[in-house]
Amino acid sequence: MPRKQLLIVAHAPSPNTRRLAEAALRGASHADIEQVDARWVPPLEAQPDDVLAADAILLGTTENLGYMSGALKDFFDRCYYPVLEQQQGLPCALYIRAGMDGTGTRRAVESIVTGLRWNWVQEPLTLRGDWQDGFEQQVEELGLYLAAGLDNGVF
Repeated sequence: MPRKQLLIVAHAPSPNTRRLAEAALRGASHADIEQVDARWVPPLEAQPDDVLAADAILLGTTENLGYMSGALKDFFDRCYYPVLEQQQGLPCALYIRAGMDGTGTRRAVESIVTGLRWNWVQEPLTLRGDWQDGFEQQVEELGLYLAAGLDNGVF
């Protein structure tokens, strides 16, 4: 049985957001996950082929002026049409590191994901306000949840 591929496309411009991306990867690479390979690719480096090879995708972004990061928007701009027809139904999840409320960021990503016809595996996770160490745990659990769903054939 071929191994499943979980792609994490997460913008990490600061030490704390890097901790979040690493937490997502750590959760997705948990020892109990047997048939899933997870990898983190920064959005400015991610290519359509990365998405085409993925069995699920975890998106991570900062809230920038009430919108997703420019890096994640660039990823969508470059990958949208090349993957549109071939990756419909791709299981996906999202976390947002929001200094404010994250609503505009969530709406923007949801709009693009709807156009791609990807399937949310759970509500987007919004990490609001000042940094809290618990944010890492929440993102790690999100990575684990997505990888476990793939590993068990749920997604």
